[in-house]
Amino acid sequence: MTQDATFEDGAEKPLNLGALDGDDLQIISSLAQDAIFPATEMKWRARERRFALLLNRFRWEDAPLAERHKRAVERVQCLLVIDNVLRVASQGIDRNDKDTVLSLLSVTFEAGEDGAGEVILTLAGDGAIRLSVEALETTLKDVTRPYIAPSRKIPDHGL
Repeated sequence: MTQDATFEDGAEKPLNLGALDGDDLQIISSLAQDAIFPATEMKWRARERRFALLLNRFRWEDAPLAERHKRAVERVQCLLVIDNVLRVASQGIDRNDKDTVLSLLSVTFEAGEDGAGEVILTLAGDGAIRLSVEALETTLKDVTRPYIAPSRKIPDHGL
């Protein structure tokens, strides 16, 4: 008999997830919610048709264990990579301000024709990045060991 995985099964393992459709992308979005990153950590390599962000991701998958065991919550650095990118546009982001720190709220996909569409990265403070893609292909991969979140708190949006 097989059994579904639990949060505890992956608590101390780095994430390495892929998304090829909107449903998969919702999972990546939920795990990347509240990630923070300097504006300097966005890179678009037009020749490679790849857009990447180095994020400081809140470890949502570990938060239930941290609360249960009364220990500090964690963040981890990860790469969010979107492939097959044809165009990039942004709004509400001052790309000239090297000290700007952005907060990722969600990653969504607006499907177009024949698998193409738009990946929308919604940022706190009315910022957004729109990536026109030939096909949805996104990965989220942890690249460092987890570290104690500087705030020591679970992100709260006042909901």
